[in-house]
Amino acid sequence: MSTLKVASIRDLSGIGGFTLASGNITANGTLTVSNLTVNGTMSGSSGQIVPSVSGQSGKFLTTNGSSMSWASVSSENISSMQVWTGNGTWNRPSGVVYIHVRCNGGGGGGAGHGESGGAGGYSERVMSVANISSVGITIGGGGGGTWYFNRGGDGGTSSFGPYMSAGGGHGAARNNSHSGGLGRNGSGGDINIWGGGGQSHAAHGGGTGGPSHFGGSVAAGWPNGGNFSHNHQDHSAYGSGGSGGHFSSFRGSNGKYGVITVINYK
Repeated sequence: MSTLKVASIRDLSGIGGFTLASGNITANGTLTVSNLTVNGTMSGSSGQIVPSVSGQSGKFLTTNGSSMSWASVSSENISSMQVWTGNGTWNRPSGVVYIHVRCNGGGGGGAGHGESGGAGGYSERVMSVANISSVGITIGGGGGGTWYFNRGGDGGTSSFGPYMSAGGGHGAARNNSHSGGLGRNGSGGDINIWGGGGQSHAAHGGGTGGPSHFGGSVAAGWPNGGNFSHNHQDHSAYGSGGSGGHFSSFRGSNGKYGVITVINYK
């Protein structure tokens, strides 16, 4: 078997071709390959070499701008959801980058003779927490219900640190004699919503409290049921206003306490 030893192979122009040295072949110019079969391994330092596909089933190829790698496919990036109905602290879970916060203030209390409380305000926001490790949480309580010719208690303000808050609804007759309490607004959110207002002295059947973002108040009562609304005041949505008692001898219900929910995203 004969061996032909050459240092280079050139085309007719004398420019393009191959240079052979120390077991390496270097293309001079552009190397165009119609079909390439590799019987062995392919390696090198070029960023254009695709990483090994072994064990990467179901993954996709991604890049950080300097190198390529395989990454897992995910249908969503929600990490967890947390709910507070009392004061506490949000601590950033590992890997979480963004959060979606919903904040509702406490509802105002109802009074006798149909006068009902206003609902707490609502605030909602999506925010980056890449540089935030923890946030203090305050939950507004519900205003106390009372009898006719008194004023229902105001609901408390809920807040997510200094970033957003939602005011508590006004109690019955707080803003005007014999009138329902006004709802309050949120602040600091991407969207801020007023809570619904309460009903007035004219609601002789026992006016229902103002509805909050999360739903309505406890049902209105009737004399045969005694202090019906007050006795079932927990059957109401977060931040809703307290319902009024039926006539002057029945007590209005308490407003419902507020709430803060946080959805964590990685």
